Amino acid sequence: MSGAAAGAAAPYWRNAGMTYISYANTCAAMVRNCLKEPHKTKALNREQVYYKLQTYQEGEPQKPVVRETPPAPPLKKE
Repeated sequence: MSGAAAGAAAPYWRNAGMTYISYANTCAAMVRNCLKEPHKTKALNREQVYYKLQTYQEGEPQKPVVRETPPAPPLKKE
């Protein structure tokens, strides 16, 4: 496949300069914003994620840190 053909075959999110994760998050936010109440509120509450991060130095575990991902801001209506 030539260079021009390979670029044309790339996914459109890649051509737009996005990563797959950012594309998937944008699509998910759009779907959540299209839902009617009470389903919209439930979906927005499930968006919050907590996880534990534990690093190791010289083979010894360090103190774990609990982090959360804040919900994405709502998309603006135009």
